[in-house]
Formats: sequence, structure tokens, C-alpha cells
Amino acid sequence: MEASRRPIILHISGDFPDPIKPTKTPVVERIIELTRARFDHHVISINRRSPGIIRLARLGIVTGQRTFENGTAVQYTAPPKGLLHHTCLTALGDWVARHWTERNGSTTRPELIIGHKLSIEGIAASRAASLLGSPFAITLQGNTDLKILKARPDLRGRFAKIYHGAEMVFSLAPWTPRNVDRILGPRDRPTATLPCATDLDQILPPKTGGRGLVSLFHLANHKSKNLHKLAQAMQKLAREGDKTQLAIWGGGTPADFAACEHTIGGAANARLAGAPLRKDIPALLNNSIGFVMPSVAESFGLVFIEALFAGLPIIYPRGRAVDGYFDDMPFAIPVDPKSVGDISRAVMHLQRNEAELKAQLADWQTSDHARQFTRAAIAQKFADGLTAALPKRD
Repeated sequence: MEASRRPIILHISGDFPDPIKPTKTPVVERIIELTRARFDHHVISINRRSPGIIRLARLGIVTGQRTFENGTAVQYTAPPKGLLHHTCLTALGDWVARHWTERNGSTTRPELIIGHKLSIEGIAASRAASLLGSPFAITLQGNTDLKILKARPDLRGRFAKIYHGAEMVFSLAPWTPRNVDRILGPRDRPTATLPCATDLDQILPPKTGGRGLVSLFHLANHKSKNLHKLAQAMQKLAREGDKTQLAIWGGGTPADFAACEHTIGGAANARLAGAPLRKDIPALLNNSIGFVMPSVAESFGLVFIEALFAGLPIIYPRGRAVDGYFDDMPFAIPVDPKSVGDISRAVMHLQRNEAELKAQLADWQTSDHARQFTRAAIAQKFADGLTAALPKRD
């Protein structure tokens, strides 16, 4: 398809690596790259900055911008803790519409605008769409969106208007729209469940006799990954005579390592293993008994899919992360992340039944259900969803 004929999609995302903050997660960037041949993608990558007292009059105003290969990185002003949340993001939507018209003229408009979270970017996307005369879509990221929906009952009417007005809603996991529907009411337009894509989607068959359990996350995130409860569960197992060992892989600053060492405390059967190279992660996982990460805040948790592809059964948090994708699949064990007993029982079950669980996982790895998590399948599902949301061409 010629570039001039590709539908124009404008993305607004706070989770896109850009010149202002290059270390952001590449999940949105990856799905755009996977569908670039079919769509003409443009990105507004947003970065919030808290204003000083003398700058309060400039709330929501873009104070800096840098062009990069995917679009424009912007810095906008907004106070912390959700103060003037809707006001600032509406002003940002005004700026997006002006920026687009200044760059592209008044006769060229995006055929679809996507806000990559309902409760943040969705506000700006719906506002820009109304000004430019374009339809809009949103993604749901359960951790952030549900936290804001619960914290801001005063904005639920406005969030509901965005949720129900979107031509398409993409959700990272099945549990999220169920919870959003309970707060904002069910939609009568399409919703598509769209997993995050990983570059580590090649299958490694499981092998038994693994060298203990493994967890993997950036150590700066140890609180949201629930290292405290995980360490307590390992201590409980050790007191009961279990000899299972846990290796916690991940990088961070010296302060991050120190905080995690303090959190692990007396769990002699748990250790920090360091930061692995990305290319070494599949083999590292494949050599273990199973993967455990009982996060308290997780919209999807791409590492769970990477572990399954690498041949590891997983322990994941019930009602979060990949919940809803693996119901009744024995190699994916949900736990109450607040319960040390629940976590420790799951660890015991996993290590005692390693061979059986890995045999069941091996069967899953060759299934259509597993293929939905590959880059090719995710790209096709995203492209289908975008196409369904686009205005019908003559």
C-alpha cells in the first residue's frame, strides 16, 4: 500500500520512548512498528511537568517540544496528585489540535486519534478529536485507569462520555473492561483485548529439573512487584523445611539494590541475582522451575508471557496482570497478592508438580491460544481494530 493511501493515525501516549524521556516502556512503540506498513502513524509523546507557583497560570500548556522520528515529544504543565486533572489534559488536547493543523493544514486530518489510557491520554485525545472532526479510540491500562476512576468519582461522568464515545477500545487484559464496565457502564461499541507484544516470542520447550524459582523486574519497582510479600512467603517455606530457592533478577541503582536487600531481610532462600542481558532472558528462564511475581499493581505484565514462551509455569496475581487469559490452565497459577499463605502454597504446588505442569505447558505452547501472544497475531488484531474504527472510505 502506498504511503499516501495509508490511513493516518495520531497517537497520544505518555508511555512512548522519546528525546525527553528515552527510558519509557517500548510497548506502544512496538505495536506501532508492527503495523507501520498498513498505517501512517504519528505520535504525540507526552511528559508531565509539575509547575512552580508562579507558573500556575500556564497549567496544561506545552512548555517544550522536540521533533523525533515518530512524531513530537512534548512537555506540559500539570500539578501532581491529580489536581486540575481534566482541565490540564483538555488544554493539552487543544494544543494537539492546533499543533496538527499548524503542521498539516486544515484540510488534512487524522482519520483516527488514539489516547493510550482512558483516564489520561483519553481526555486529550477526545478533545483533539472533537476539534479536528476525527473519530477517536482509547486503550485501557488497568492499573492506572482503575486507580484514577476510583480516586475521581467527580470525573466519572466525563470518563463515561469518553469510554462510550470511543469507536474502539483496546484493553491489555480481559479483567480490565469488566471492572471499567462496573464503574462506567457497559459499552455498546466494540472492545478488543490486545496483549502487549514481546520481542521474546520464540518458543523454548519446557525442561524439568530446574534450578529453583525465578522472578524478574526492575528493582526500582520492588514495591509494586510485591517483593515484601514474596520474601515473606519464601521465609515461611524455609521455616516449614522446604529448600526451594528464589533468584530475583533485575537491574537498578545502588539504592534500589539496597532497598531490595533490606526487603528480602531474613529470607536466606531468596537472593538478588543481578541484571541479565535481554538476549539471555529466555535461557535463564528455561533453566528454572517456575516464574513467580505476585504484583499488587500490574496492567498486563509482559514478563509472564515471556516466561510461558520460555517454558516456565507462572504464579501471577489474581485480578491483575494476565488474569482472564489463562482461566483453568494449570500451569498458570493465580494467587491473592496480599496473602503470604496463598503465595507460599502456590510456590510449593509449582515445585512439587514441575514435571506435570511443564508437560501441560508444552501442549499449550503449540496451541492457537498461545499464538495470540505472538507479534504477528497481535499486529493483526491491532490492525483489524484500527480498521474497524476508521471512517468508511468512499
